[in-house]
Amino acid sequence: MNRFIEIAGAIGSQRHLVAIRDGFVAIMPLIIIGSFAVLLNNFPPIGFIDIVSFLNNIFGEGNWQTVGSVIWNATFAILGLLATFTIAYNLAVSYEIDGLSAAIISAASYIMLVPITKDGGLNFEWLGAQGLFVGIIIALLVTELFKVLVRSKWTIKMPEGVPYGVVRSFEALIPASLILVIIGIFQALITVFIGMSIFEVIFNAIQEPLQGLGNTLPAAIIISLSNHVLWFFGLHGTNIIGSIIEPLYLPLIEENMNAFNSGMSAFEVPYIVTKPFLDAFVFMGGSGTTIALIIAIFIVIRSHKNHPYKKVAGLSAPASVFNINEPIIFGLPIVLNPAMLIPFILIPVLLTVISYLALAFGLVPKTVAIIPWTTPPILSGYLVTGGSWQGIALQVVNIIIAVLLYIPFVYSGYKAMNKEMEDNKNEH
Repeated sequence: MNRFIEIAGAIGSQRHLVAIRDGFVAIMPLIIIGSFAVLLNNFPPIGFIDIVSFLNNIFGEGNWQTVGSVIWNATFAILGLLATFTIAYNLAVSYEIDGLSAAIISAASYIMLVPITKDGGLNFEWLGAQGLFVGIIIALLVTELFKVLVRSKWTIKMPEGVPYGVVRSFEALIPASLILVIIGIFQALITVFIGMSIFEVIFNAIQEPLQGLGNTLPAAIIISLSNHVLWFFGLHGTNIIGSIIEPLYLPLIEENMNAFNSGMSAFEVPYIVTKPFLDAFVFMGGSGTTIALIIAIFIVIRSHKNHPYKKVAGLSAPASVFNINEPIIFGLPIVLNPAMLIPFILIPVLLTVISYLALAFGLVPKTVAIIPWTTPPILSGYLVTGGSWQGIALQVVNIIIAVLLYIPFVYSGYKAMNKEMEDNKNEH
């Protein structure tokens, strides 16, 4: 474990990974605000309490959701663009070059590559979390190229006495021009020879190998594994593979529902692997079963009130109850954090296997209902199994297993961060 901490520490201090981490930390306030906006617009009914219906009756169908929608447009809908800006800024600052210019050029490059809608607008589908992977690549490459051009004196020098803001703008003029021309040529070439944007190329490369999946344990494992590998590298795995999961699994849950409504027991309906199966028994608290990670943090860090892990967990907990986990994923962070790679990817796969076997052997009813994805664990397990206590029991068992598996990794990260903070304190 000590060796693992050393390796993780060396990787974690790598310049580009630090820039990515700090870039996500910078947009944490927007992520948290956006999370609560999503939660408000999709608040699930709990018993006789249905906040959405209540507000619809007062303000009209969907009118009150405009506030949450426009907040989402300014946060999650442009997450890829925001991350491109902040990552480029932090990387440039680490090189002691103009961070603002690097960030602006990177954001402009990102926008140049975003597909255009039929009416001439930018496609929101690729401005958000689904474009994060491309955004990270652009931020790193553009900043590196900007650094090379600036240090190679490909700049315009202004005479003394000119305001610093003007000096900085003219210094970035030639590097910005060259970089945007290169990005423009790249976009033209990929459009001519491939016929689609780089965003779509990545999407199709991930989507195509996943075709043909069905109601089998290997299918469920592949989907769970793919989702979490994508999330680890900053892509919104749920959105990217959603176009496969929806057409693949919605017909299966529909058949289960029809059989259940006709009088068949939930134990006897035909299909095990459905979208509610994954949502209720694997993605508890969101991808990575991160509600268990938050519980593990509170268990490990009981006495250290001001520890960064505990602060992030405290801020993330309310949203995580409703399966919104961007705050913990980008705030801890989990994205590109080698210390969290193993548990974040393997725990959901293990829970997929456990859940599949529990349903296959008739210990738990199969899923017979579609519920809002924001429905909290425990309640969701009860509802998707047609009102069965076994559904709740399986969720509780899965959460306990996930917490126990997360604890040693949280502890190792906790000790490593304490050592880093102590070293920084001694240096000052």
